[in-house]
Amino acid sequence: MGAWDIIKIILQIFGGMGTFLVGMKMLSENMTKLAHGKLRTMLGKTAGSRVAGVGIGAAVTVLGQSSAFTTVMVVGLVNAGIMTLFQATAIIMGANIGTTLNAWVIALGGSDITVVFLCLAAIGVLMTMFSKKERVITVGSVIAAFGLIFVGLKFMSGALTFEKGSEAYDAVSGVLHIITDPMLLLLIGVAITALVQSSTAVNAIILTMVSSGLTIGAGGNAALYIIIGSNIGTCVTALISSLGASPNAKRAGLIHFMFNLFGAVIFMIVLVCWRDFAENVLGTIIPTGSMVFNGMDMAPGMQIALFHTLFNVINTLLFLPFIKGFVWIAERIVPVKETERKAARKEAPIFGDLDERLLRSPSIALGYLYQQTGKMFSYAMETLDVSFNAFIDKDMGASESVNKHNTELAEANKTAVAYLVKLSGASLVMEEEKTVSTLHYVLNDIMRIGELADNVTKYTRHYVDDELIFSGEFIEMIGEMYKKIKRLYVLALATYLYKDRASLMEVDKLEDEIDADRRDLVDRHIKRLNEGKCQPQNSSVFINLVGNLERAADHITYIAHSIE
Repeated sequence: MGAWDIIKIILQIFGGMGTFLVGMKMLSENMTKLAHGKLRTMLGKTAGSRVAGVGIGAAVTVLGQSSAFTTVMVVGLVNAGIMTLFQATAIIMGANIGTTLNAWVIALGGSDITVVFLCLAAIGVLMTMFSKKERVITVGSVIAAFGLIFVGLKFMSGALTFEKGSEAYDAVSGVLHIITDPMLLLLIGVAITALVQSSTAVNAIILTMVSSGLTIGAGGNAALYIIIGSNIGTCVTALISSLGASPNAKRAGLIHFMFNLFGAVIFMIVLVCWRDFAENVLGTIIPTGSMVFNGMDMAPGMQIALFHTLFNVINTLLFLPFIKGFVWIAERIVPVKETERKAARKEAPIFGDLDERLLRSPSIALGYLYQQTGKMFSYAMETLDVSFNAFIDKDMGASESVNKHNTELAEANKTAVAYLVKLSGASLVMEEEKTVSTLHYVLNDIMRIGELADNVTKYTRHYVDDELIFSGEFIEMIGEMYKKIKRLYVLALATYLYKDRASLMEVDKLEDEIDADRRDLVDRHIKRLNEGKCQPQNSSVFINLVGNLERAADHITYIAHSIE
């Protein structure tokens, strides 16, 4: 075999791998778009049950087409405080099972089904080119992605298919036979997977090799050692993702690593002691020569896919009862430092950590930001409470608290807007793009409530400094008006968070009552002025106060109506 022939084989393998990875990336992105609401719903149903967590982890991984996708998402959710380590551990175990589906798809790469997917790829491209409907375009992209995956597999398979006894076959076999040590084969699997950050890509190479009739190492269990190593190597993505995150996020990445490492140790012991495992177990379930397509025996590839599934399913069954043990070990390895404990005891920020890991699934990131914006709304209302109560009590000292709240609101607004900008550049469906646009307006309404609270503190200053006197009747009426604003806020917050359109009529009715109260208060004030029963210097504070409270009610109502 000449040097040029070797170069062509290498280029064809790399070309096939590149096409395969592009197809996987397209598939992951568009499957996530199709399942945008389902992913958020599933990850929200993680409370308590180990089995449910495993099922959710497997389902999310199938939809996202990557265990790394799921694990990094879980690290982000743990870092944001949305998910506990117990919940995360079950989901991570499920993710390892979900990713085994990819191996079965790859194992079909040499079968007649490949021709079908190659034809469907053309159909998928045509759908994306000529359809104007977003969902049709996304479905077309999914179909085209499947086509690219099988094109990549065909390229790799073609590069590694040689006639037995040929010079090329002998040369490649000679290279593959050099490494026979089980530990070295495992480390190769770890290293290559860590480098490309995709266990699916490594599985694709191994499956293509064995399906092409090539023997890795001394045969027997040799290929299985690399598969085990790929499961450890895939943990690198989550470990890297957890760097610089909260202690719990680091623990989640560590648990993913421990799960695969402990499982690898168990299976390595079994395989080293049982040298004929591949032949006795895998070969019995899927006999060699039982699945021949186009002259290629698919059974060896199917055996690898079966082993990958057994590895993750058996490990999950073994370790599922010991989730608390995994959490306990992770907490001992990654303790909380004293400085972090002190920081945790301080007043919590308005937002949790708007973790950029969540951007891997824009729908989940957007859902999380939506919920966090509800917290910001509550904080703005708390600011208005402080300022209004300070006015009633003639408390000048409350202005410092209101200023602090508004500074934090401004910082939270800056963070949220920056996050929304990043989300705008992500792969969103039309409904999500509308939500991003809506949140910009909601954030503006929230900031206006904080600014109106600041205005009220200024009226308090005039109230005290100018020694103004307001009647008990006025104080009582303004108090009743504010009680309605508080009720409006509670109703608007529930409407906003749960998107309850049925409550909008009640919101509008209450807001109309507040408008009527403002008009009534102003009319009574003017009447009292004309009768000489009220000081003229009170007018500026009185009219501006009730006007600002009514405007706050307007912004609260706008937030409720943002769900439309």
